[in-house]
Amino acid sequence: MSTTPRVVVIGAGIVGANLADELTARGWDRVTVVDQGPLPLTGGSTSHAPGLVFQTNASKTMTAFASYTVEKLKAIDVDGAWCFNQVGGLEVATTPERLADLHRKQGWATSWGVEAQVVDVDECVRLHPLVDRDRILGGLHIPSDGLAKASRAVVALARRAEARGARFQGSTRVTGVEQSGGRVTGVRTPDGVLPADVVVSCAGFWGQELGEMVGMDVPLLPLAHQFVRTGQVPDLVGRNDELTEASLPILRHQDQDLYYREYGDCLGIGSYAHRPMPVDLRELPQGDGVRESAMPSMLPFTEEDFAPVWEESQRLLPSLRSSKIDSGFNGIFSFTPDGGPLVGESPDVRGFWIAEAVWVTHSAGVARAVAQLLVEGRSEVDLHGCDVHRFEDVQLAPEYVSETSQQNFVEVYDVLHPLQPRQSPRDLRVSPFHARQQELGAVFLEAGGWERPHWYEANAGLLDELPAEWVPPERDAWAGQFWSPIAAVEAWRTRTAVAMYDMTPLKRLEVSGPGALDLLQRLTTGQLDKSVGSVTYTLVLDEAGGIRSDLTVARLGEQLFQVGANGPLDSDHLRREAPEDGSVQIRDVTGGTCCIGLWGPRARDVVQGLSSDDFSNEGLKYFRARRARIGGVPVTAMRLSYVGELGWEIYTSADNGRRLWDVLEAAGQEHGIVAAGRAAFSSLRLEKGYRAWGSDMTTEHDPWEAGLGFAVRRQKGGFVGSQAVAGLSDATVSRRLSCLTVDDGRSVVLGSEPVFVDGRPAGYVTSAAFGHTVGRPIAYAWLPASATVGTRVEIGYFGDRVPATVVAEPLVDPEMTRLRG
Repeated sequence: MSTTPRVVVIGAGIVGANLADELTARGWDRVTVVDQGPLPLTGGSTSHAPGLVFQTNASKTMTAFASYTVEKLKAIDVDGAWCFNQVGGLEVATTPERLADLHRKQGWATSWGVEAQVVDVDECVRLHPLVDRDRILGGLHIPSDGLAKASRAVVALARRAEARGARFQGSTRVTGVEQSGGRVTGVRTPDGVLPADVVVSCAGFWGQELGEMVGMDVPLLPLAHQFVRTGQVPDLVGRNDELTEASLPILRHQDQDLYYREYGDCLGIGSYAHRPMPVDLRELPQGDGVRESAMPSMLPFTEEDFAPVWEESQRLLPSLRSSKIDSGFNGIFSFTPDGGPLVGESPDVRGFWIAEAVWVTHSAGVARAVAQLLVEGRSEVDLHGCDVHRFEDVQLAPEYVSETSQQNFVEVYDVLHPLQPRQSPRDLRVSPFHARQQELGAVFLEAGGWERPHWYEANAGLLDELPAEWVPPERDAWAGQFWSPIAAVEAWRTRTAVAMYDMTPLKRLEVSGPGALDLLQRLTTGQLDKSVGSVTYTLVLDEAGGIRSDLTVARLGEQLFQVGANGPLDSDHLRREAPEDGSVQIRDVTGGTCCIGLWGPRARDVVQGLSSDDFSNEGLKYFRARRARIGGVPVTAMRLSYVGELGWEIYTSADNGRRLWDVLEAAGQEHGIVAAGRAAFSSLRLEKGYRAWGSDMTTEHDPWEAGLGFAVRRQKGGFVGSQAVAGLSDATVSRRLSCLTVDDGRSVVLGSEPVFVDGRPAGYVTSAAFGHTVGRPIAYAWLPASATVGTRVEIGYFGDRVPATVVAEPLVDPEMTRLRG
């Protein structure tokens, strides 16, 4: 008798079928897949999906998901009929801005290992003869893209999973999720309860309803998306037989929010060019209604929304002028606040998982990741951008989910700058310093709902005082967006005088109780059993030694720790790992507190005049913390700096925040103080070689590859991942996070660009900025370990090659004298 867990997968579409296949391939044979619709076409998004698989994405993870989907679907069929037709993909540009963006996308493809070429007009027309050559400027061709026959793939995957013991059950509506003692025990249906140790909701746009059954927020919005099939297109007659169905590459006309695919001698046209159309699930058939409705996910076609799209399609593809629209529908699928899928386990009901808002493009990749999480405990592909717990509480509000998801629909094909903030909603979360920052002309960008100053227009007057060696070069139009030369002023004052940085948005967790030390010792690589007042930079690893986060832990009492974390995923992880006996309390104190980073060689002069507490080097050493009063404000001061200068992170309660800002600013006037923003901070961080988790390193990297082996205290032992890293060292790495400087001193890259060694793709950029202190652009990149200091490389930037050199790090103050002074 099998001893593997009993798994119930809710949803028999492309994600659920893939998951059943992945689980049974790993030996879990007690898998039941249920769906409220009839098998195999259950009426969800899979049933009507057009099946375009474009692999290239700004996200390395999403590209990996899509590439795995391609390889998996290529290898299966149904009685000889294809499940993936690798016709390739072609995205055409009709504007110079789009053509430039295609070069950027080609760079992503190269970074993530996908073959892609930017091709000229002649090659576009050769690949897709229906395209009007006079309308386009070029295109991006990816030969390995193609068409997934999602409905057919479901049949193939279900057959294979059933052969290994899985069971598929249609026309079965889930009415509840059984649980006991905080764990899932089964799934309730009209026919009784299906026992389960693990339940995975792959219900697509019905995912919110399933989440509600266990009190779990599933931040997705069902939206309708227009799709039509034309009548016969003269130029397609005779090109394809019934089995082939398509031979031209799938085509995207993103300047007009359109895509096209063949159906024999007809075309399918999909449009994002219409108004967002949110769908109320209460108006859709469910249960018996699904069985009676052939396709509840296909809503009536609204011709008026498609009329301008039809005209634009006829301009790009003149053959359509001899055709007409044969049929159309508004098909439902899921959007999320940031466009990513939703993967993860309920925080309250163990064993209840979701894999939602997943398109056909990424279906097999997501399913493999979830299967790996369930069977092996970790995914080989980093999932932080997909984890359902990545959102802050304010981002889970239905109003926020609705507005941002609709905006993502509108922008799905737009050319977006990596720093481009959303326009609305804004001012959701502001620090106590916000009014003062507005008075100083702060230019705010947004992250996690927080308003974050990137520079201050009040500092523009100091540009005339900027020494010549600090004056930054002019930037190209792309790199110059969401940037100002004022950042150089703020960096200069940080290095030569003193600056105030608003560090309030950084996640702060209070971990307390008699079990707090043991919990943190077990989860982190550092030695935290130190005296009260100690501050420790440490890593959190998974069982395989991958870096799941980095933390700064301050011991403020025998049983009280303040943890500087990266975001909601850290608080979710700590809460899951905390003992159930109540010996550890974990509180997110971010919103009730605030923080000023006061840094620069004159920082001590500012503080010492405001406090009777000892802020001397002897009184408060590097990486120590103490409670004190500054200008009468009770604070916790931590002697650390992520800009590489003398100073402190100064914390106080939110009600005291404005007063703290005011006393520091007033006292700092005679010392040349300025308020400084994230643009200067990012530059100074990279000059000092400090890593940013999520961009510079993830679970796919170990500490020595990331240059963080110093944060692992092996002699402590017993921490998560300790066995996996036992044999690792600088000598064992085959790749390394490396510091590059751009040879021409001008070209500023932004991240995700490919890096070439000896003319061949060898890695990719993680973080980049102009180094104002060193007067050169800086980039950190993953490269082979053989690319040692002095190695000449090239960075791909919009189709050009920018020469760069691997250099020793850190670039500024390698002896740490400025920090420890």
